Amino acid sequence: MESKHYAEDIDFQKYWLILRRHWLPGTTAFVVIFVLATSLAFLKKPTYSALGRLLIKKTNPTSGLVTEASAKIGQLESLNFMNTPLDTEAEVIRSIPLIQKTIDTLKLKDKQGNPLKPEDFLKQLTAKGIKGTDILEVSFKSKSPQEAAKVVNTLIDLYKRNNILSNRAEAVAARQFITQQLPASESTVRQAEANLRIFREKNNVVALEEEANTAVKVIAELDQKLDQTRSELEGVTARVAELQRKTGLNSGQAMAMNSLTQSLGVQEAIVEVHKLEDKLAAEQSRFRDQNPEIVNLKLDLNAKKALLRERITQVLGRGQQVPGTNLQMGEQKQKLIADLVNAEVERQDLANQVTYLYQARSAYKQRVNVIPRLQQGQRDLQRQVEAAQSSYQALLKNLQEVRIAENQNVGNASVLAYASVADKPVGPKKKLLLAAGLVGGSMFYVVVTFLLDIRDPSIKTAKQVRELYGYTWLGMIPNSKRKGFFHSRKQDEFVPPLPVRDAPQAVSSQAYRMLQANLKFLSPDKELKVVVVTSSVSKEGKSTVSANLAVAMAQLGHRVLLIDADLHHPMQHHIWHLANAVGLSDVIVNRAEFGIAVREVMDKLDVLPSGVIPPNPLALLDSKRMNSLIEEFSQTYDFVILDTPPLILAADALSLSKMTDGVLLVARPGTLDRVSATAAKEFLVQSGQKVLGLVINGVKVENEPDSYFHHAKSYYQEDLTTSKEVTTSQTEKISNRS
Repeated sequence: MESKHYAEDIDFQKYWLILRRHWLPGTTAFVVIFVLATSLAFLKKPTYSALGRLLIKKTNPTSGLVTEASAKIGQLESLNFMNTPLDTEAEVIRSIPLIQKTIDTLKLKDKQGNPLKPEDFLKQLTAKGIKGTDILEVSFKSKSPQEAAKVVNTLIDLYKRNNILSNRAEAVAARQFITQQLPASESTVRQAEANLRIFREKNNVVALEEEANTAVKVIAELDQKLDQTRSELEGVTARVAELQRKTGLNSGQAMAMNSLTQSLGVQEAIVEVHKLEDKLAAEQSRFRDQNPEIVNLKLDLNAKKALLRERITQVLGRGQQVPGTNLQMGEQKQKLIADLVNAEVERQDLANQVTYLYQARSAYKQRVNVIPRLQQGQRDLQRQVEAAQSSYQALLKNLQEVRIAENQNVGNASVLAYASVADKPVGPKKKLLLAAGLVGGSMFYVVVTFLLDIRDPSIKTAKQVRELYGYTWLGMIPNSKRKGFFHSRKQDEFVPPLPVRDAPQAVSSQAYRMLQANLKFLSPDKELKVVVVTSSVSKEGKSTVSANLAVAMAQLGHRVLLIDADLHHPMQHHIWHLANAVGLSDVIVNRAEFGIAVREVMDKLDVLPSGVIPPNPLALLDSKRMNSLIEEFSQTYDFVILDTPPLILAADALSLSKMTDGVLLVARPGTLDRVSATAAKEFLVQSGQKVLGLVINGVKVENEPDSYFHHAKSYYQEDLTTSKEVTTSQTEKISNRS
């Protein structure tokens, strides 16, 4: 499937037919171009060329021996990777100042004796580099071989001198520039060093890399120790809570009780208070409260309690309340209180350690977060210092080097070979010009033929006609006329031929018989009796097709009537060599009888000429009289053929087709154009005409590579483009009938 599509996309046969179709103007164009190239090759005077070569060095080897960087003064580098230093030097050689110096030195003249212009000089000059080398070729063409050699050698010498002066000027300019830049560069170095020193002092920077590494390690150790201390703190806190639960005291109360149990004065006062309380209780069991003994005991007890409170205040301090009322405890509780106090002390110590460790870690982290910014700032300042120092050192070094290079007298170019006087001319190259003429003529041949084909609006092939109309294809009639470049037409060749009658074995005769057969089988249910034959435009051969189709039907034994209904430009009376004194127009207006107007041209075939051409043909053809005549003819004859005017030139065919069985449309490739064909088809569609089919007439077999006529040549053993000559007897018969 894909190969089929490609064959349709690239139609080489179509292009070949275009080249053949317009061979005469194409050949003329080819000959003109080839003759011009040949004339140029043999008439042009010989030209001589002189060639010199220069070696272009990227650096000056002499100055490079003195110092490495001084060679940079004469160094050649390309700014564009598409070009090379040789391209630049070639343009220097082609520069107008250098060219003008050469012209002035040699006093070159043009053909009129005037000083040669640089523009004309450049047309004869070539300067280019040899690919893959550092060699530059300089050549010059002239009618004189001596002049060509002098020009090349003079130009090379002037270029060398200019190159040396240019390199020396570069060295002077470089020294002046460096001298101007040194003070500013030194100031930049000092300012950059001062900025770096101030930055370090302001941010306490000594060795940021080592400080960052140390800080990371310290933070890791602090995190580990902080986790360990927090774990210990959680354990101690749990133990303090347990002891508080057992003693029923909080940490502050436990510390107060522990202090009181450790005070001997408080314990002694407690013992005395308890003794007095015991003694008072015993006396109260024997005496009343008013007893002096009891009163004295109460006074002593109050005094002892006041002493106890005073001692407690001394131990705990003012404002501190005594936890509980029982200040005497057993050893168990005293031990628990002591443990609680120790645990609380330990807890406080661990909490302080956690706080310290957290603060230390925060301080280190803050410093670590600042270090990257400090490092970036320090690197920026260090780069500024290094760049300033590097520039300053380079300027100092280059200053010494350009002073040496300034006094040198070398360039980048050295002469590899001076030009010599040529023995043989280099032009014109006759073979090349002839080949160019041959190629150019061929291309011009193609261009001319295609332009002519594009400008020609006609349809070229039968395939295009069929695709454009889309009607049933009933027949294809080959072209039977002789055509040649040296063939002259006779007067009678303007009359359409009758190959069906005169050359029954010709291929065109068989084509008409095939058309007759296709019409017969076109409508098996209804027999075709009356057919209108027309075309889109004139000169498509509708009259020829009508006449030969009528002959083909008559030869089969049918009674046929051929009516020339083209009342504008009738042709049937010329074809049959008849007088046109009376005819169809006379019969319609009843100025003549049908029997008088009709002529029998051969057995079973009658021809009704057009008759006198009326001023308004359509009025006659569209009349009731014409309709009745057609009905009468259809009853009298087996087949009636009406030769009518072209569709887009007259409405006669459309009017007559309504009275008949249909329209037979004739189309001729090369005569028919796309616009006319489209218009004719629209007329047929809009008027609702019954189109029986399409006959493609005047087909040139050589322009139809996909037609079946190629097989007929061997079958009928004759040339497709010619017909057999009319025999002597047939010629005499035609003369007698006329």
